[in-house]
Amino acid sequence: MCRFLLAKSKNKFDPKPLLDKFAEMSKESKAYDGDWQGDGCGVSWLDKGKWQTKTSIKPIWKSTEIFSEIPETSQLIVHARSASFPKHKGVLEYNQPYVYKNYAFVFNGLLKGVSLPYQLEGTIGAQKIWSLLKKFLVAFSPNESLLRTVDILNKHTREIQALNIGLSDGDEIYIYTQFGKHPDYYQLRSHQKDDLIIVCSESLEGMEFRPIETKRVLMY
Repeated sequence: MCRFLLAKSKNKFDPKPLLDKFAEMSKESKAYDGDWQGDGCGVSWLDKGKWQTKTSIKPIWKSTEIFSEIPETSQLIVHARSASFPKHKGVLEYNQPYVYKNYAFVFNGLLKGVSLPYQLEGTIGAQKIWSLLKKFLVAFSPNESLLRTVDILNKHTREIQALNIGLSDGDEIYIYTQFGKHPDYYQLRSHQKDDLIIVCSESLEGMEFRPIETKRVLMY
């Protein structure tokens, strides 16, 4: 299963220490079934109001050379990928974060038996969820768009083991988390100190995190 992190600050911060901690967490983290997060990674950050992105098909803990290329920023989004199927490994375009205009998106989770009433762009599940969300972002606020997205997924999915979404519009961060099993693995956590806010799939070493509320959209 995947791991992700979103960080936001009023003032620019050096992202490298945070990326190092996230990479180490991703290396050590194991899902309930022993799965890892070694099928690629991606990092997006705000630079002069626009999203910049770097991706790699290597595990994030073997892609640390990317970190030194990322300047100070006020927002950071990072994703460590676990491919659901062998045929989807090693494909750079599948790596998150996904960026569209002023939006950046990350997802992790497991949905079984999704049967939507219309076709969506994308090959893998994360791409299709992003396509669904983008349809709503054209006409609605990020908060309303997320609510409509998760409502449709809940109505048209046989089983949602977990559905975790992180979204930024370049100003605010929006989070939705839902899970039916394995709360220790799927529970998103938040950290806030001074003006730095972090939402992450797992706690990071030396930092205090607390679980966030489930089944509602939270804005940071």
